[in-house]
Amino acid sequence: MPRWPHEHRVRGAVGILRLAAVRAAALPSRRMKSLSTLAKRSGRDRSKALAAEARREFRVDELARAAGTTVRNLRAYQDRGLLPPPERRGRTGYYTNAHLARLRLIGALLNRGYSIANIGELLEAWHSGGDLGALLGLESAITSPWSDEEPQYVSLPQLMKDFGRQLTPSSLARVISLGIIELDGTRVRIPSMRMLFAARELNEAGIPLDEMLNIVRMLRGNVERVANEMVLLIVKHVFDPLGDGLPPAKDVPRLAELIWRLRPLVNMAVSAEVARAMGGAANRHLGDRLSYVLDHLHEQEPPSAKPVAAVKKRVAKSTRRRA
Repeated sequence: MPRWPHEHRVRGAVGILRLAAVRAAALPSRRMKSLSTLAKRSGRDRSKALAAEARREFRVDELARAAGTTVRNLRAYQDRGLLPPPERRGRTGYYTNAHLARLRLIGALLNRGYSIANIGELLEAWHSGGDLGALLGLESAITSPWSDEEPQYVSLPQLMKDFGRQLTPSSLARVISLGIIELDGTRVRIPSMRMLFAARELNEAGIPLDEMLNIVRMLRGNVERVANEMVLLIVKHVFDPLGDGLPPAKDVPRLAELIWRLRPLVNMAVSAEVARAMGGAANRHLGDRLSYVLDHLHEQEPPSAKPVAAVKKRVAKSTRRRA
C-alpha cells in the first residue's frame, strides 16, 4: 500500500476522524488491545529483540526504504563496489543490518560533502589493510537504532477510543508532525509505544493532550541539542585524534566496542539528570501545597468521627431529659 505524502496524510486523517470516532465507540472493549499491554510487550525481552534485530533481513525495496534512499541509488552503490552484494536465495537477494549500516554511513559521508568517488577511495584504502567485518561492526555500532522498541500498529478508531475528544483534528496534525504517530493507509504506525502509553496515562489523569504536545516539542529541542553536544565530544576526543576519513584498521574494533559501551552510559546519564530535575521541580511547585495540607490536617475532623460524635450528643441529650 503506497504511503501518502505528509500533508496528504494529515488532511486524510482529518477527513476520516469523525468516522473513526464512530467506529471506536462501536468496538467491543474486550477486542481492543490496550496501549498498556502493547507498551509492556515492547519493554520485555530486550535481549531477544536486539538479537532479532541483528538477524533482520530486507529485500532490495525494503532496504532502500529503511535507509531513506532509492533502489536506483542502492544499485549504483553496488555497481561502484560501495555496497556488498546480497545473499542470493533463488532469484531473490536478501540484505542484512550490515548493509543498512553501510548505506547509512554512505549517506552520512555524502551529507558531509564527500563524493561517491571519495567514499570509494576511503573504503578501498581501509580495506587494503583491514577486515571488512570489523568495519561493518563499527558501522553498526554507530548507525544502529538506540532503542530496542519495535514499531506497533493500531487502528485510528482504537486511537480515538483511547484519547476521546482530546484527539481533535488540530492535535492529530501536531502528533503527526512530531513523529509520535505515522499514518500508513488506514492504520496508524506507532514508533514508540512507551511514548504513546505515557501520553494516554497522563491524558486519563486530566492533562490536556495539546499541553503535553507543547512539552514534547520543548523537550525534543533540548534533548537534540544535548545529544548533538555529546556526540561532538566523542568525535573530538575519540575520532579526531585518529585523523580524517576512516580510522586505521587496528583501531576499528576498539572504537566499535567503545560506542557500544557508551550507549547505555548515555541513557543512564540522561535518566539520572531527568530524575534530578523532576525531583527539584516537584519540591518547588508541590512542596508548599504538601506543607499546607500537613499543617491543616489536625483541623479536619475525620469523617468516621462525625457519626460517633452525633450519637454521643443524642445520648447525652436523652439522658438529661430523663433526669
